[in-house]
Amino acid sequence: MTINLFQTPEYRTLMVQHISQTIGYLFEKNQDFSIACEIKYITFMPQLPQNIRESFQDTVLFVLSGYTFESASLDTDYLTFEAGFGEENFGSTVSVPLLAIQQLFVGDNPIVLNLAKPLSEIENKKSSSASKNASMEALLNNPENKKLLKKKR
Repeated sequence: MTINLFQTPEYRTLMVQHISQTIGYLFEKNQDFSIACEIKYITFMPQLPQNIRESFQDTVLFVLSGYTFESASLDTDYLTFEAGFGEENFGSTVSVPLLAIQQLFVGDNPIVLNLAKPLSEIENKKSSSASKNASMEALLNNPENKKLLKKKR
C-alpha cells in the first residue's frame, strides 16, 4: 500500500506549525500578506448572502491588509479575520482552518506551499471507504447475494 506522505499525521503537524509560525512572524513584523485557501472549509459569521457565496471559486484569495490585517488573529488551528464582501461591503468574520490554506503570499512571492488537507476531508474519505466495505460485507453475508457474483475462472 502506498502512503500519501502529505496526509500523514506527522506532515500535517509539521504544516500546521509552519503555517502558524510563518503567520505569527508576519504579524510580529506588521507585514500584510495574502492566503489562497479552499472555500469549502471556511466559516463566515454571519453567513454571506447567496449571491456573494456563489461568486467564489473552489479556491479563494484573501488579502490581509488594512482593517482586515488589524482584525486578524491566530489560534492553534485557525486564522480568523474580519472582511467586507461584494459591492455592499457585507461584513463577516472569516475563520480559516490552517490546513485549508494552500498558499501564503507576501506581495507576489509565495512563501508557503501546503499540500496537506484538513482532517475532515481525510476522515470523510476513510469513513466513506469503511462504509462501502461494511455495505459489501453485509451484502455478502446473505448467501442468496453470493450467487450474484461472477465466479473467477
